[in-house]
Amino acid sequence: MGLADFPFSSANAYWDWVDLAEAGGVDSLWQTDRLVSPVPHLECMSAMAALAGRTRRMKFGMNVASLGLRDPLLMAKQCATIDFLSNGRLLPAFGVGSPVAPDWTTTGRSSKGSGKIADEAMQLVTRLWREDAVSFEGEHFHYENARIEPKPVQKKIPFWIGGSSKPAIRRTAKYGTGWQAGQETAAELPPVLDAIKAALKAEGRSIDADHYGAGFHFRFGGWDDADLPKRVSAFEKRTGRDGKQHFAVGDAEAILGRIEGYAKVGISKFILRPIGADDADLMAQTERLIREVIPNAVKLPVAGT
Repeated sequence: MGLADFPFSSANAYWDWVDLAEAGGVDSLWQTDRLVSPVPHLECMSAMAALAGRTRRMKFGMNVASLGLRDPLLMAKQCATIDFLSNGRLLPAFGVGSPVAPDWTTTGRSSKGSGKIADEAMQLVTRLWREDAVSFEGEHFHYENARIEPKPVQKKIPFWIGGSSKPAIRRTAKYGTGWQAGQETAAELPPVLDAIKAALKAEGRSIDADHYGAGFHFRFGGWDDADLPKRVSAFEKRTGRDGKQHFAVGDAEAILGRIEGYAKVGISKFILRPIGADDADLMAQTERLIREVIPNAVKLPVAGT
């Protein structure tokens, strides 16, 4: 399960939702990284720390944290601390950050060159997690004997990477232990997956066949329910894509059909984001997903696994 914005009326309503997911067998919760926004968004690393204390079984991750914007030493330390305190339940996921995100312009920065910053940051984060001391001379970062303790509990802590651009594919091949699609439909994914696997082969690395993911919003109901028209319109304006190909709306079969379409091309991890009119509706949507979709989704065959 995931959240893009913060759709609840209060912290208590959010924790009720988290408790429902924990009790209902949801595998993990994912929080979008957004710093500057006119609508409520939780800061993803703070949310991960809070989830570590609230839950005992579920894992949790950020989808995805921008290493074009965030300091790698602080990020490595935050992740290690959260993983340590949760007994190894953090699922770190990284990207460069959207070039059109307001985080850049409102802070007087440019997204130009952010890919090179993220490249250095990914190298530093992975090294800080596993090495006793890190010295590094790069274009953007200069470290001398930097070290963090405690290290993550997970000896092979995950490193999910998002994005389908050529640089994102290269980063996935070099650093990733998992890959998360962006706005791509199932039909658009085969060439991206082929490119990732070819790049992995060139690097002499591999990603487990069941560590390829995708995500979408869902709604049990109709296209005029809740604030769906507004959400679809905003999505189409922002991405230039057909909202009906990104949002899964209808009954359980419609949502399962969307999952099955991705599974047929080799996707087996999914982040589903509920759309509801209010707190009670969001809870009802989540309950139906737990009851009607998850038990059937886990039975679907996945290509390549």
